[in-house]
Amino acid sequence: MQTLIALFKTSGVFYLTPGMLIMWVIALVLIYLAIAKDYEPLLLLPIGFGILLVNLPLTGLMTPGEGLIWRFYHYGIQWEVIPPLIFLGLGALTDFGPLLANPRLIFLGAGAQGGVYLTFFVAYAMGFDLKEAATIGIIGGADGPTTIFLATKLAPHMLGSCAVAAYSYMALVPIIQPPIMKLLTTPSERVIHMQKGRKVKPLEKIVFPIMGAIVIILLVPASAPLVAMFMLGNLFREAKVVERLTHASQNELLNIITIFLGLPVGATMNAENFLQPKVIFIFFLGLLAFMFSTATGIMLAKLMNLFSRNKINPLLGAAGVSAVPMAARVVHKVAAEADKKNYLLMYAMGPNVAGVIGTVVAAGIFLTLLG
Repeated sequence: MQTLIALFKTSGVFYLTPGMLIMWVIALVLIYLAIAKDYEPLLLLPIGFGILLVNLPLTGLMTPGEGLIWRFYHYGIQWEVIPPLIFLGLGALTDFGPLLANPRLIFLGAGAQGGVYLTFFVAYAMGFDLKEAATIGIIGGADGPTTIFLATKLAPHMLGSCAVAAYSYMALVPIIQPPIMKLLTTPSERVIHMQKGRKVKPLEKIVFPIMGAIVIILLVPASAPLVAMFMLGNLFREAKVVERLTHASQNELLNIITIFLGLPVGATMNAENFLQPKVIFIFFLGLLAFMFSTATGIMLAKLMNLFSRNKINPLLGAAGVSAVPMAARVVHKVAAEADKKNYLLMYAMGPNVAGVIGTVVAAGIFLTLLG
């Protein structure tokens, strides 16, 4: 009998806590959303499983220096390897053609970062410190890898909750954005047809990532890890001479890195760190940031129309968040509801990819000032 009792005490069952059980529920909800609802499944599925694993007692998976998942976290995320590699793949998937055809649309990508800065001040006013406020604010850019990169630098204890918030709101773009878009635009604005952009030459697409890297990194050196990999991936794509590297960046490398990103991010969310009142505010403020970003992008487009002969459809401002290409698709869908002949998808990709750059620059500014 004593042997059985001793054996039972060495099992994890003896060390389960109510907090761990609550985290199991959260993990299973994320896994359900990923599988049944197709909400960002590539990230929410491994994140959810990581949450489940770290809340199983005595596994040692996140024990510093020893745990398997800790090694993924330490060498991949803390050492700033995985987020830049994600950006390498994203760059290889990105077409800057729509942005180069209509360069003024880059301002919409910048304007949609307004939610990042507004939420930063709101979070600070609510009692978060400056580094925590910056980490929460960057959720408004709807860019998961950038959120993870900044959280690792400024607020590692908030990494899991901020990452889950960022990817959750990215998945909910089709639900969150349309009401804001319709509220801030008139029916006549939603039916504005964009003038066809000029044809972009292949040489321009090659020069852009080179010049983009030079200019952005010179202005915001702290953004270098993400910008460098993003532009290199895009150069692979546009050079047309390294198809194997382009294919590997878009597929095998991106898929492998995604696994090693999601699992350790989820594993940072143990019950002690996650079940705190502040976490609820993080999700609330993350939603606020995303809504602000959508609104500021739209309002900037409306402001630009006051000084422009060739009117911009204000809906394009909502595509300035970094949720590529989901935000662009939502913009096209809302415009098509107003006018079936109004095809905005390609135009929306301009501010959409500009938003990726804008969010990275915002993260670089926060790192420069607070890192």
